[in-house]
Amino acid sequence: MDLTQLELFKAVAEEGSISAAAQRLHRVPSNLTTRIKQLEQELGVDLFIREKLRLRLSATGWTFLDYARRILDLVEEAKQAASGSEPQGGFTLGSLESTAAVRIPSLLAAFHQRYPKVELDFSTGPSGDMIEGVLSGRLSAAFTDGPLRHPNLEGIEVFEEEMVVMTAAGHPPVTRPQDVNGKTIYAFRANCSYRRHFEEWFMSDQASPGKIFEIESYHAMLACVTAGAGVAMIPRSMLESMPGSTNVSVYAIEEKFRHLTTWLVWRNGVRSPNLNAFIELVQLR
Repeated sequence: MDLTQLELFKAVAEEGSISAAAQRLHRVPSNLTTRIKQLEQELGVDLFIREKLRLRLSATGWTFLDYARRILDLVEEAKQAASGSEPQGGFTLGSLESTAAVRIPSLLAAFHQRYPKVELDFSTGPSGDMIEGVLSGRLSAAFTDGPLRHPNLEGIEVFEEEMVVMTAAGHPPVTRPQDVNGKTIYAFRANCSYRRHFEEWFMSDQASPGKIFEIESYHAMLACVTAGAGVAMIPRSMLESMPGSTNVSVYAIEEKFRHLTTWLVWRNGVRSPNLNAFIELVQLR
């Protein structure tokens, strides 16, 4: 077993197919097929469940992927430590969409200017996806909603968001969840921490939403609410950054649910030079 095999295995596992992984790595598909089979023979296990057009990781494959990612991360960290130079190489960062849109553009620009040799790979998604990405090793770090509860993560508090309820213009005042009991709501997927917060706000007043429509962006959410089709909960900073924000009514909510803290999180004990440099920059701003 060598590092190249681990890199090939990781690519196939993440892409779900030999052809997609080959394209990503600029290799011939037959070469990947051969190397993966050799790895499985060496380990004496099937790492993948083979279907017609895709490969799915077996239970053993999932376990091995976690080790492969950690090994490759440690190798990259060792290279950077041994070089004695400024941060360089790959750095994968994730973020909540609202944080990415409003809070960190200037931070990312400053990081790029200060460390031009770092290849930043940036992605956004719900808090649950970001945490899963950090735990799996797919992300070096991520901006997520707090509080930090997972035993395998550590992090720092970075931003505080005020959450507000937005309704169509002219909607009766919203002073408590019962005022929108049974209303259609717009939210992200179920693993979004903001959506869970919205649902907990309803339950705190023995209220409940009607239909829940899952929306992929805040801009689409704003458009739906503006049209009078329902209500949504959103960070005030995100709402105020969007064109059309004055076309809806905005209501503050009670103090218990008003504020959420955004954290920068990473896996316990995994502090590469790139991550250390990014954390230092975050703490300075």
